Amino acid sequence: MSIPVHIVTGFLGAGKTTLLNRLLKSGAFANTAVIINEFGDVGIDHLLVEATRAGDTMIELSDGCLCCTVRSDLVDTLLQIAARIDDGAALDRVIIETTGLADPVPVLQAVIASPGVRERFHVASVVAVVCAATGLASIEGHEEARRQVALADRIVLAKTDIAPAPAELVARLAALNPLVTPVDAQAPGFALTLDDAALSGAQVPDEKPHDHAHHHDVNRHDAAIEAFTLKHDRPIPEATVEMFADLLRSSMPRELLRMKGIVWTVEDPDRPLVVHGVQSVFHPPVRLDSWNGRKPETRLVVIAKNGSRAHIEGLFGAFTGQIAPDRPDRQALTDNPLAIPGM
Repeated sequence: MSIPVHIVTGFLGAGKTTLLNRLLKSGAFANTAVIINEFGDVGIDHLLVEATRAGDTMIELSDGCLCCTVRSDLVDTLLQIAARIDDGAALDRVIIETTGLADPVPVLQAVIASPGVRERFHVASVVAVVCAATGLASIEGHEEARRQVALADRIVLAKTDIAPAPAELVARLAALNPLVTPVDAQAPGFALTLDDAALSGAQVPDEKPHDHAHHHDVNRHDAAIEAFTLKHDRPIPEATVEMFADLLRSSMPRELLRMKGIVWTVEDPDRPLVVHGVQSVFHPPVRLDSWNGRKPETRLVVIAKNGSRAHIEGLFGAFTGQIAPDRPDRQALTDNPLAIPGM
């Protein structure tokens, strides 16, 4: 059985520890191993997180950031958790709280690609906590803060009781991650639901309407990062999916931040194939039991940077045999990224 991992990230002072306490106190996360990544000689955050039951396990990783110096410690810790479960420990999930300076990409890669870890764990969700008061300055001034938001499956606005989220911050979050609607942690009845069953792509959100005038504003600080959805309404051979993923990770390992989704395949049309990759590292594809009443289709959420959207959409269209009706026939052929030079 694959063990779900939820990653809680957010820039310095965003309110990650407060949110984590709320999750653990809610009673919905009993039997949870919590990994706290400290930065510095003396750990503090792990002392501020309250274990709710004897079954909860608190683990501190110190003297470095998960995205760099202690990544190997994270892998070792996850393997130790798997061994404890094998020995009978009642642990149902893992929550990782990163440091405020952590880039989520290496953390995701550690879970989905490390030998021994990827066979036992899967990334169920990435939660980004954004401070309503300081979030805009963090996003404008730090690439790590922008990546934390862009790669998130959930975005939580914190500290709105101190200062309401300014409209510019809300707009910036929408630009960085248009597929996720932020939720207010101070709203009445707030409850953050984390789906253990999700394989980071089993549930793909609908793409929200986009303001094209805003989208093309060259003055936006976050114009380099973009989220979009690739869709196809017919079954795709698994070999096509593999070739598409291989070409993406080999040709743009830095531009492709994350790709997750479900694929309708020719070989097993009744069971969706889950695809999840971070930069050049992809988790071995996993089959879900069924479409669970949903209409079969391929839907891949892509988060990329440096204006890669048109190129990725062109590759996907070429691999899936889609035509380009908005271009002349000759241009559609010559612009085909899979076309053989000279033909």
